Amino acid sequence: MARGATVIAQRLLDEHRIDGVFALGGTGGTTLASQVMRTLPVGFPKLILSTVAAGDTRPYVGGKDIALMYSVVDVAGINSVSRPILANAAAAIAGMVSATLPPPAPGRPIVAATMFGVTTPAVEAARARLEELGYEVLVFHCTGVGGMSMEGLVEAGFIAGVLDLTTTELADELVGGVFSAGPTRLTAAGRAGIPQAVSFGALDMVNFGPRETVPPAFAERRLHVHNATVTLMRTTPDENAELGRRLAERVNAATGPVSVHVPLLGVSAIDCAGEPFHDPAADDALFSAFDQAIAEHVTVLRRHKTINDPEFAIEMANSLHSNIQTSRRKSS
Repeated sequence: MARGATVIAQRLLDEHRIDGVFALGGTGGTTLASQVMRTLPVGFPKLILSTVAAGDTRPYVGGKDIALMYSVVDVAGINSVSRPILANAAAAIAGMVSATLPPPAPGRPIVAATMFGVTTPAVEAARARLEELGYEVLVFHCTGVGGMSMEGLVEAGFIAGVLDLTTTELADELVGGVFSAGPTRLTAAGRAGIPQAVSFGALDMVNFGPRETVPPAFAERRLHVHNATVTLMRTTPDENAELGRRLAERVNAATGPVSVHVPLLGVSAIDCAGEPFHDPAADDALFSAFDQAIAEHVTVLRRHKTINDPEFAIEMANSLHSNIQTSRRKSS
């Protein structure tokens, strides 16, 4: 059913016969509608009035801009509670399709950058440099869905280059944290031949919710309460070794220009000397496994700096620019 609805929606979209999509339902209707909506372009109006919009919405939204509105009561029938909610939902989708969108930005090539709280200084420095070089920079927060969104935009052809400074979602996928972006993270740009500059940002941590939600199996691990809703767990040498191998394997498979940047003095703001996750043995396991697995054709730049050192970040930005220029020369 979802496949048939998707084909119909795509045909109507191609023929310019629809300006937005609205649906309402419970778990079944929301599942069906969201499967169709996730195939539609970013920016195309999408709204679901749903009985499950107040729960875990990631299975429905994925990495797309689907608006979910909680129905409060069941969507079957109209009553004194549902009447104004339905009216508001109708007004919301009507507003989306009738709104005057801002004109497109001047034709600057778009670069994607990945960021976390503990790598923010690096991404800010890299973004400033890339903007100087004439790029528009889209920053994705690595909360699982952030990485999924970036990979989706790369696949859709929006992105000219990827500054994948923060690859922390690989750790959540490996260990079972809450910010996994799935098994295909760090693959879309490589498959598409999109230029990349990649680093090890925040691979020192796995993410969980509030302290009491950390699985009992990890009770004796090194934990750091980042805030009231996020608890970080330090990755072990064994986990880091596997992460180094996985990062290398995905970079090795890239069909476009790629460079890997190694911050030997720390992969996050709390992995530096004197900080709670500083663990030279774990970092050495990460980098050593990567070195053993990385292919000879990949450019690797090792620096005795922390990842948030402005010089390290700016070098990454310059390398990405160089990789983009190399790609353009090859395609011309």
